[in-house]
Amino acid sequence: MNASFWRPLLCLGLLLQCSVLVAQTPKRPPNIIVIFADDLGYGDLGCYGHPTIQTPYLDRMAKEGMRFTQFYVGADVCTPSRAALLTGRLPIRYGMAGEERGVLFPDSSKGLPHTEATMASALKAAGYRTGIVGKWHLGHLPEYLPTTHGFDFYFGIPYSNDMRPNPHNHVPPLPLYRNEEVIDLDIDQRQLTKRYTKEAIRFIEENQERPFFLYYPNNFPHVPLYASSDFEGKSKRGIYGDVVSELDWSVGRILEKLKALDLAENTLVIFTSDNGPWLSQKEKGGSAGLLFEGKASTYEGGMRVPAIAWWPGTIKPNQISTALVASMDLYPTFLTMAGLNMPQDKTLDGDNILPILRNETDEVREIMFYYHRNKLHAVRKGPWKAHFTTKPSYSREKAQDHEIPLLYNLEEDPSEQYNVNEEFPAIVASLTEIYQKHVNSFTPPPSIMEERIK
Repeated sequence: MNASFWRPLLCLGLLLQCSVLVAQTPKRPPNIIVIFADDLGYGDLGCYGHPTIQTPYLDRMAKEGMRFTQFYVGADVCTPSRAALLTGRLPIRYGMAGEERGVLFPDSSKGLPHTEATMASALKAAGYRTGIVGKWHLGHLPEYLPTTHGFDFYFGIPYSNDMRPNPHNHVPPLPLYRNEEVIDLDIDQRQLTKRYTKEAIRFIEENQERPFFLYYPNNFPHVPLYASSDFEGKSKRGIYGDVVSELDWSVGRILEKLKALDLAENTLVIFTSDNGPWLSQKEKGGSAGLLFEGKASTYEGGMRVPAIAWWPGTIKPNQISTALVASMDLYPTFLTMAGLNMPQDKTLDGDNILPILRNETDEVREIMFYYHRNKLHAVRKGPWKAHFTTKPSYSREKAQDHEIPLLYNLEEDPSEQYNVNEEFPAIVASLTEIYQKHVNSFTPPPSIMEERIK
């Protein structure tokens, strides 16, 4: 037989072999980015109804993805909220819920316990490159820095941007870290968001050929407020609006970079906040919109926050989810995306929300627990929320325990203005049973939050 007979057969064989190789090549796991604002309120974005703050990039992110109306964090202040996000577990379970101190300070001697596996350490073990750009606030001593908790790369400051020297304290200068090295002790906070954005984009560019996890906890709009010259004085909402607009710009640069690198359809981006607005800062604090109270309170304004999920090709555009979702749900969700099994040695307080993101269901959980420091203050099931203890945000008033819990129907009364406990005693009894069952289900370890450097 001549060569003209064999040549088509040989080509067909090569095509079949290539198709088998393509079919056997595993799909690369999705990239994951979490952008965590600081003290941003439920009502502070244009897509959540703010009348004057301009957030075009976040508004477009919401139009291209899914906006949540009932997204909660694991605590009402910074440190424990970040711990809950990264571990998928309530901070009370591992000593990060204090009695006197709600957050870690520069004189704190402890940090996130190494018995806790962060989402970074789990994803790193699955082959992800892991990075954090921004505020850590889970332990500033060398043994607690992000690189000891599964992050390959760290650029940022170790605690809040207001924790810096003044004549009445012994706080060291505010340090800026690159990995374990302090590279700056005199930060120009007006340039901080731009520096963070540059580092975040560099991390994406350097790891575009492999799966990556980027955690970007920006320090703003926590006080003191600083904006670069491109944004300062531009917002009708004053310096607070300037800062939020620059944060919006930063998110826009990241999404645009993902599109430019052809990574958008293989990247899930979550934008949310660590807790509600710091209302006592007045015009320099944010807004919870129609929700009552703010940061450091277990009313809705303290723990229900804006949240947007963006994943072109997987999340359909213009989705608004009314599902009950918690920041702790991200841990099992990310592990599932990476093909990992859930840890069997610890109780997770989160649930996989991939079915919600894929628009397959609008209900994964129905119960939410609201902790203030080391005490459970409220419980929600479905539309019903019972307050067993209440305390105004950052108030000197003592917390008030309620022999008969206050009861609100959050679907009809999201502002928690109308206590209906006398009308629905059976619901009060049901929520009380859930409360008791939860607090009796484990023994909290001693708190590490009060321990200080001697």
